[in-house]
Amino acid sequence: MARDKGDRDQEMHTLIRGAFAIFKRDFRKFLSNPFVIIMTLFMPIMYLIIFGNAMGGTITGIPLGVVQEDPYVQQTPLYLAGTDILETFHQEDKPALFQVTAFSDETSAQHALDQRQIKAYVVFPSNLSPGREVRLYIDSSEYIVPTLIQSGVQSSLATLGIANPFQVYNIYGTINYIQFFGVGVIVMAIFMTTMMGGGIALIRDREMGIVEGYLVTPVKRSSIIIGTIASGTVRAFLAGFIILVVDVLIAGVVIRTVESFILVVFVLLLICIGITSLVVALSSRFSSQQEYASSVAFLNLLFFMTSGAFYPVLGMPYWLVWLTVINPEYYAIDALRSIILRGQGIGIIAIDLLAITIFTVIAIILGITTYRRTIE
Repeated sequence: MARDKGDRDQEMHTLIRGAFAIFKRDFRKFLSNPFVIIMTLFMPIMYLIIFGNAMGGTITGIPLGVVQEDPYVQQTPLYLAGTDILETFHQEDKPALFQVTAFSDETSAQHALDQRQIKAYVVFPSNLSPGREVRLYIDSSEYIVPTLIQSGVQSSLATLGIANPFQVYNIYGTINYIQFFGVGVIVMAIFMTTMMGGGIALIRDREMGIVEGYLVTPVKRSSIIIGTIASGTVRAFLAGFIILVVDVLIAGVVIRTVESFILVVFVLLLICIGITSLVVALSSRFSSQQEYASSVAFLNLLFFMTSGAFYPVLGMPYWLVWLTVINPEYYAIDALRSIILRGQGIGIIAIDLLAITIFTVIAIILGITTYRRTIE
């Protein structure tokens, strides 16, 4: 009995010693990488700051147009009173809900709505007879914003105590949140496929000596770079295109014309080339998969949370809105929503295409430069 008890004690002692040795080795390995330690502590703080401010913020300053119904000789009391109350309408302890712009005619207001300069416009009747309706035209492709506009305008008109009927026109029909969000997921799929799959694969190839193996073959260095970027672009495009098909089948989004489909494909290819080139540049600067994954997790948070994929940019604080200006995902999602949800063409998304092109060119230059240094 005493011998059995001694054997069990010895086994337990050996087990604890072995576990402690493994623990000490792994913990020393963790402490030996300050970058990973910093990112481990930094990420939850950034999630709190960025995610907490990017989602569910109070939406104010919605661009709203007002116009008096054609033809008219002079501005009616209803138009003047309605404009005044819309300019000052606000939620409790919040800034004004609307940023009101007056238009001289309905054609100008409709053009501004098509160009996305305003989110909606109100048409006031030229006479005050009870049969004349107040009309509200809303860009219904956004999330939450159309509901806020309708309720705000209705509340403002109710304050005036008018008897005129109120009619709402959603110019892009009824768009559900899954359709709004589904377009954003297309770009998210491209980013995740490239960042997590392509970047880690490039680092692993270097660790296994595959990249060095290329250098002893007749393949030119420029061919290695072009082939790497091209392969990543195709993978990213396939991921985005698959999610697009899923959106069509499950979310119910509709691509209305062949021209719209070609534009969607073009936007996807352009952003895929840019993100793949950025991944090549980033992965060339890291020697460890762990460090790279930590950095990518932060970039994914920064890019996707400020892209407007989850929640309208209007609901973000001013300092966070500025990040969208340099966020390529924001422009890609905005262009895809314009094409898919609004049925708009290249004239409307020209600014988005320009921004994506600038990002792609810069990313290609960075990718080629950094990867060339890696293989040399």
